[in-house]
Amino acid sequence: MDMFDYEFMQRAFWAGAFLGIIAPMLGVYLMLRRQALMADTLSHVSLAGVALGSLISMNPLLSGFAAAIAGGIAVEYLRRTYRTYSEVPVAIIMTSGLALAIVLMSLQTRLSKSFSSYLFGSIVAVSPLQLGVVGGIAAAGLLYFAILRRPLYSLTFDEETARIGGTRVKALSFSFAVLTGMTVAAAMPIVGVLLVSSLMVLPASLALRISGGFASALLIAVGTGLAGIFSGLTVSYYTDTPPGGTIALILLLFLVAGITVKKGVLYANKRKHPLHRERIHPRMK
Repeated sequence: MDMFDYEFMQRAFWAGAFLGIIAPMLGVYLMLRRQALMADTLSHVSLAGVALGSLISMNPLLSGFAAAIAGGIAVEYLRRTYRTYSEVPVAIIMTSGLALAIVLMSLQTRLSKSFSSYLFGSIVAVSPLQLGVVGGIAAAGLLYFAILRRPLYSLTFDEETARIGGTRVKALSFSFAVLTGMTVAAAMPIVGVLLVSSLMVLPASLALRISGGFASALLIAVGTGLAGIFSGLTVSYYTDTPPGGTIALILLLFLVAGITVKKGVLYANKRKHPLHRERIHPRMK
């Protein structure tokens, strides 16, 4: 039978499409803001929220969402406290979230099985509810980027200039943190804590390496994310390998191939125009 004859594969591809659009776009903004580890941080915080929700008989999906959003806001608040050391807030929240998750998980051993699904995810076991949540967040994210495209662009590259230009920097930064937290929380049950950042960082890393501008970086990141997810799901179906890990490895191969081709093109151009470097950088003769 064809893989699309199965409803679970149809839902997996739909979920992958939603994540493949919104996650790489967020990744581009996060990397340009020097917050590449934000997804990892919020996934650990969300895991702590899931653990807490399970312990107090609350819906783990809701508690995970609440924790991820709170974590995003906390990172943004600490970022303003440690302006010179932008990596410090991420380290503080990541270690705190992971420590809290470990402690809460140890309180009830019966939770270990359910937590394994959050650690590794299962995109081929997406429920209709999860698919609806991911689709809603992807739609909200696209609307967010469409409406706030210009102020977000200014905020990403020069926060002070954006403030002088009339952008409500603080409100925009906190809203971006909330959107990131929501996306991470929605993606975590599907791709897992250990792989959620790969959907954001790897496509964005390739896009920023080979693109010629910001708009093209967003398009390349989304295209790479979608290609990696779809090809990863296909390979996983026919080879019976874990879908999350397969997707991450394919995205990594895309990144390595892209960097290699880019270097090859630069080397070929240098061989073709040996005086080009001297003309641009006369002091480097």
